[in-house]
Amino acid sequence: MNAPDRWLRDGSATSWQPPIAQLIEDNPNARQRYRMRGNHLVRHSVYSNRNEEKIEVKEDTRVPSTTIFTFNKEDHTLGNLISQRLHKYPYILFSAYKVPHPLFAMFELRVTTDGSITPREAVTKCCADVVRDLDVLQQSFTTEWLGKRIVTEGEAERQARDQNPN
Repeated sequence: MNAPDRWLRDGSATSWQPPIAQLIEDNPNARQRYRMRGNHLVRHSVYSNRNEEKIEVKEDTRVPSTTIFTFNKEDHTLGNLISQRLHKYPYILFSAYKVPHPLFAMFELRVTTDGSITPREAVTKCCADVVRDLDVLQQSFTTEWLGKRIVTEGEAERQARDQNPN
């Protein structure tokens, strides 16, 4: 049985429709690579174009001080984080992201400023602030985790002493 024969729905050779899984499998941009890291399954997008830029910048000529950033190999997590953080700055008039298609790991971020700063500078400042905030979060989490570990170990030692009063 050749490939189109398995896709036939009503038996006619003119009206075959490949199943969606086959369309995804045949699309080199939609393939996924899975591997195990410890006990967790990690998914990595596989792109056929190895020279693809991580961020593409396109000026929007319809609206002044507006730029569209296309982030490749990223998803809603980063899009929402950057978009919401940009709303906190007074010079940002508009900031939103969209994912053009759920099968492709990319999103478009549209940023409009009041003209006192360029959208590129605003996104750069936003990313630097997000990285700084994540560093602070990591330090706080590490401090709390170590404190919890010390308390847990101290509690275990106290219980051991209470059970063996030598």
